[in-house]
Amino acid sequence: MPSDSSIADVGETIISLLRSEMGESAPGQIALMSPIDVGDQEISITVFLYSIVETPSLRNEPPVNSKVSESQIPPLSLDLYYMLTCYGSERISDLSQRTLQARELLGQAMRVLYDFGIIGGSLLQGDLAGTDEELRITLNTITVEDITRIWSVFPDTPFRPSVSYLVTPVRLASKRITSHQRVISKQIEQGRMIPNRNIGK
Repeated sequence: MPSDSSIADVGETIISLLRSEMGESAPGQIALMSPIDVGDQEISITVFLYSIVETPSLRNEPPVNSKVSESQIPPLSLDLYYMLTCYGSERISDLSQRTLQARELLGQAMRVLYDFGIIGGSLLQGDLAGTDEELRITLNTITVEDITRIWSVFPDTPFRPSVSYLVTPVRLASKRITSHQRVISKQIEQGRMIPNRNIGK
Protein backbone atom coordinates (compact mmCIF):
# COMPACT_ATOMS: atom_id res chain seq x y z
CA MET A 1 0.00 0.00 0.00
CA PRO A 2 1.31 3.50 -0.77
CA SER A 3 2.68 5.46 2.19
CA ASP A 4 4.19 8.83 3.04
CA SER A 5 7.58 7.48 1.94
CA SER A 6 6.49 6.72 -1.65
CA ILE A 7 8.46 9.63 -3.14
CA ALA A 8 11.64 8.48 -1.37
CA ASP A 9 10.93 4.85 -2.30
CA VAL A 10 10.65 5.73 -6.00
CA GLY A 11 14.07 7.39 -5.93
CA GLU A 12 15.56 4.36 -4.18
CA THR A 13 13.92 2.08 -6.76
CA ILE A 14 15.45 3.95 -9.71
CA ILE A 15 18.92 4.00 -8.18
CA SER A 16 18.73 0.30 -7.27
CA LEU A 17 17.65 -0.59 -10.82
CA LEU A 18 20.49 1.36 -12.45
CA ARG A 19 23.08 -0.12 -10.08
CA SER A 20 21.82 -3.64 -10.65
CA GLU A 21 21.67 -3.43 -14.44
CA MET A 22 24.79 -1.38 -15.11
CA GLY A 23 27.06 -3.15 -12.64
CA GLU A 24 30.75 -2.38 -13.00
CA SER A 25 30.26 -0.39 -16.20
CA ALA A 26 29.68 2.64 -13.95
CA PRO A 27 33.10 3.32 -12.36
CA GLY A 28 31.71 5.73 -9.76
CA GLN A 29 28.62 6.05 -7.63
CA ILE A 30 25.09 6.16 -8.99
CA ALA A 31 23.49 8.63 -6.64
CA LEU A 32 20.22 10.38 -5.96
CA MET A 33 21.56 13.92 -5.80
CA SER A 34 21.70 17.30 -7.46
CA PRO A 35 24.59 18.01 -9.88
CA ILE A 36 25.68 20.81 -7.56
CA ASP A 37 26.40 18.25 -4.83
CA VAL A 38 28.81 16.16 -6.93
CA GLY A 39 31.89 18.24 -6.18
CA ASP A 40 35.06 16.13 -6.16
CA GLN A 41 33.24 12.85 -5.53
CA GLU A 42 33.69 9.98 -7.95
CA ILE A 43 30.17 10.01 -9.38
CA SER A 44 29.04 8.29 -12.57
CA ILE A 45 25.33 9.15 -12.61
CA THR A 46 23.11 11.56 -10.72
CA VAL A 47 19.34 11.29 -10.62
CA PHE A 48 17.80 14.59 -9.53
CA LEU A 49 14.12 15.11 -8.68
CA TYR A 50 13.34 18.56 -10.04
CA SER A 51 9.53 18.71 -10.24
CA ILE A 52 6.44 17.14 -8.66
CA VAL A 53 2.91 17.70 -9.99
CA GLU A 54 -0.45 16.04 -9.41
CA THR A 55 -1.39 13.44 -12.02
CA PRO A 56 -4.21 15.14 -13.97
CA SER A 57 -5.94 11.95 -15.11
CA LEU A 58 -6.25 10.58 -11.56
CA ARG A 59 -7.61 13.66 -9.78
CA ASN A 60 -11.19 12.38 -9.65
CA GLU A 61 -10.74 8.81 -8.51
CA PRO A 62 -13.68 7.52 -6.43
CA PRO A 63 -13.40 7.04 -2.65
CA VAL A 64 -12.39 3.65 -1.30
CA ASN A 65 -15.04 2.02 0.89
CA SER A 66 -13.11 0.78 3.90
CA LYS A 67 -16.27 -0.03 5.93
CA VAL A 68 -20.01 0.01 5.32
CA SER A 69 -20.36 3.45 6.92
CA GLU A 70 -16.92 4.88 6.06
CA SER A 71 -14.96 5.79 2.96
CA GLN A 72 -11.31 6.70 2.56
CA ILE A 73 -10.57 9.48 0.12
CA PRO A 74 -8.44 8.31 -2.81
CA PRO A 75 -4.63 8.61 -2.68
CA LEU A 76 -2.84 11.67 -3.96
CA SER A 77 -1.39 10.61 -7.32
CA LEU A 78 1.76 12.37 -8.48
CA ASP A 79 3.98 12.73 -11.54
CA LEU A 80 7.68 12.89 -10.61
CA TYR A 81 10.17 14.48 -13.02
CA TYR A 82 13.83 13.48 -12.77
CA MET A 83 16.93 14.74 -14.52
CA LEU A 84 19.55 12.08 -15.24
CA THR A 85 23.14 13.25 -15.78
CA CYS A 86 26.29 11.20 -16.44
CA TYR A 87 29.93 11.99 -15.64
CA GLY A 88 33.20 10.64 -16.93
CA SER A 89 35.76 9.58 -14.34
CA GLU A 90 38.02 12.35 -13.04
CA ARG A 91 40.82 9.79 -13.13
CA ILE A 92 40.79 10.03 -16.92
CA SER A 93 43.12 12.94 -17.69
CA ASP A 94 42.19 13.19 -21.35
CA LEU A 95 39.09 15.38 -21.54
CA SER A 96 37.94 13.82 -24.82
CA GLN A 97 38.08 10.31 -23.36
CA ARG A 98 36.33 11.45 -20.19
CA THR A 99 33.55 12.98 -22.29
CA LEU A 100 33.29 9.80 -24.36
CA GLN A 101 32.90 7.73 -21.19
CA ALA A 102 30.11 10.05 -19.96
CA ARG A 103 28.25 9.59 -23.26
CA GLU A 104 28.59 5.81 -23.05
CA LEU A 105 27.21 5.83 -19.51
CA LEU A 106 24.31 8.01 -20.66
CA GLY A 107 23.46 5.55 -23.42
CA GLN A 108 23.56 2.58 -21.04
CA ALA A 109 21.40 4.31 -18.43
CA MET A 110 18.82 5.31 -21.03
CA ARG A 111 18.72 1.75 -22.37
CA VAL A 112 18.08 0.40 -18.84
CA LEU A 113 15.20 2.80 -18.23
CA TYR A 114 13.80 1.96 -21.66
CA ASP A 115 14.01 -1.79 -21.02
CA PHE A 116 12.29 -1.36 -17.64
CA GLY A 117 9.59 1.08 -18.72
CA ILE A 118 7.20 -0.48 -16.18
CA ILE A 119 8.64 -1.25 -12.75
CA GLY A 120 6.85 -3.44 -10.25
CA GLY A 121 7.14 -6.58 -8.16
CA SER A 122 10.55 -7.39 -6.72
CA LEU A 123 12.14 -4.29 -8.30
CA LEU A 124 10.26 -1.95 -5.97
CA GLN A 125 12.12 -0.73 -2.91
CA GLY A 126 11.18 0.55 0.55
CA ASP A 127 7.53 0.47 1.54
CA LEU A 128 6.60 -0.12 -2.10
CA ALA A 129 8.20 -3.58 -1.96
CA GLY A 130 5.62 -6.34 -1.81
CA THR A 131 2.81 -4.12 -3.09
CA ASP A 132 0.99 -4.34 -6.42
CA GLU A 133 2.06 -0.81 -7.39
CA GLU A 134 3.47 -0.27 -10.89
CA LEU A 135 5.58 2.71 -11.94
CA ARG A 136 5.80 3.85 -15.54
CA ILE A 137 9.08 5.47 -16.58
CA THR A 138 9.08 7.45 -19.80
CA LEU A 139 11.59 9.72 -21.46
CA ASN A 140 10.28 13.26 -21.06
CA THR A 141 11.12 15.37 -24.08
CA ILE A 142 11.95 18.93 -23.05
CA THR A 143 13.39 21.84 -24.96
CA VAL A 144 16.93 23.17 -24.77
CA GLU A 145 15.50 26.24 -23.03
CA ASP A 146 13.85 24.07 -20.37
CA ILE A 147 17.00 22.08 -19.61
CA THR A 148 19.00 25.32 -19.55
CA ARG A 149 16.58 26.78 -16.99
CA ILE A 150 16.99 23.71 -14.80
CA TRP A 151 20.78 23.96 -14.96
CA SER A 152 20.62 27.68 -14.16
CA VAL A 153 19.80 26.82 -10.53
CA PHE A 154 23.26 25.21 -10.19
CA PRO A 155 25.60 28.23 -10.08
CA ASP A 156 29.23 27.61 -11.01
CA THR A 157 28.41 24.03 -12.06
CA PRO A 158 29.55 23.15 -15.61
CA PHE A 159 26.68 22.18 -17.89
CA ARG A 160 26.51 18.51 -18.84
CA PRO A 161 24.17 16.79 -21.30
CA SER A 162 21.15 15.53 -19.38
CA VAL A 163 17.84 13.82 -20.04
CA SER A 164 14.51 14.13 -18.27
CA TYR A 165 12.25 11.27 -17.16
CA LEU A 166 8.66 11.12 -15.96
CA VAL A 167 7.77 8.53 -13.31
CA THR A 168 4.05 7.99 -12.68
CA PRO A 169 1.79 7.32 -10.88
CA VAL A 170 3.36 7.78 -7.45
CA ARG A 171 0.67 7.51 -4.80
CA LEU A 172 0.54 8.96 -1.30
CA ALA A 173 -2.20 7.22 0.67
CA SER A 174 -4.65 9.48 2.46
CA LYS A 175 -5.46 8.96 6.13
CA ARG A 176 -8.66 10.96 5.90
CA ILE A 177 -11.85 8.97 6.49
CA THR A 178 -15.32 10.26 5.66
CA SER A 179 -18.44 8.87 7.33
CA HIS A 180 -21.76 8.34 5.63
CA GLN A 181 -25.13 6.99 6.73
CA ARG A 182 -26.22 3.58 5.60
CA VAL A 183 -29.27 3.39 3.31
CA ILE A 184 -31.92 1.66 5.41
CA SER A 185 -34.87 1.69 3.01
CA LYS A 186 -35.81 3.01 -0.39
CA GLN A 187 -38.92 4.29 -2.11
CA ILE A 188 -39.72 4.77 -5.75
CA GLU A 189 -41.09 8.13 -6.84
CA GLN A 190 -41.90 8.76 -10.48
CA GLY A 191 -39.39 6.18 -11.63
CA ARG A 192 -36.61 7.42 -9.34
CA MET A 193 -35.19 5.60 -6.32
CA ILE A 194 -34.96 7.89 -3.27
CA PRO A 195 -32.90 6.64 -0.31
CA ASN A 196 -34.53 7.10 3.07
CA ARG A 197 -32.06 7.55 5.89
CA ASN A 198 -34.47 8.99 8.45
CA ILE A 199 -36.31 5.84 9.56
CA GLY A 200 -36.45 5.53 13.31
CA LYS A 201 -35.88 9.24 13.93
